[in-house]
Amino acid sequence: MQENKHIVTIEQRKNITVSAVESVVAFSDVKIVLALLGGEKMHVVGTGLKIIGFSKTSGAFSAEGSVTGISYGGKNFMSKIFK
Repeated sequence: MQENKHIVTIEQRKNITVSAVESVVAFSDVKIVLALLGGEKMHVVGTGLKIIGFSKTSGAFSAEGSVTGISYGGKNFMSKIFK
């Protein structure tokens, strides 16, 4: 089974970049839902969120705003790490 890795970078809770994004499923100023390569979903929550860029070809995604958290497939980030 091939593993699809992605990288998430959050800079000072104001900018977020994610690699290996297949599509943007939904977005608003408080939540962005991304479909990652491999079928998993990532939820980015915050306030004043704005998509800055997305390239389906390279899978690069970026947004700005006040990022307060991320979760994968309905689980919070810490539960994903310590499953």
